[in-house]
Amino acid sequence: QVQLVESGGGLVQPGGSLRLSCAASGSIFSINVMGWYRRAPGKARELVGAITRGGSANYADSVKGRFTISRDNAKNTVYLQMNSLKPEDTAVYYCNMKVVVTTPLREYDYWGQGTQVTVSS
Repeated sequence: QVQLVESGGGLVQPGGSLRLSCAASGSIFSINVMGWYRRAPGKARELVGAITRGGSANYADSVKGRFTISRDNAKNTVYLQMNSLKPEDTAVYYCNMKVVVTTPLREYDYWGQGTQVTVSS
């Protein structure tokens, strides 16, 4: 089994910054894509951004230039640095990882528990 544990959410004023972390543990062989999604109240879940094992990242248009995804492969951890936060960034943020587990050797989709980010003055 694999577990993903998120941390770093909270309340921040508009224009502020937060950094989310998501660490995976368990029977991990390798992790391919790591990503972040969010779900705002009354809205569908949306992809915030994702990063490949090699470090190539892509972002939703709404966060380009403000958010940065990075990963530490040795720690099986993905980060989301959020700058210039806006009230419309308020949502529950979920990490997602495409994990190749050891037995059997195949890829599965795993999700973090979600962390609340609230941007308000």
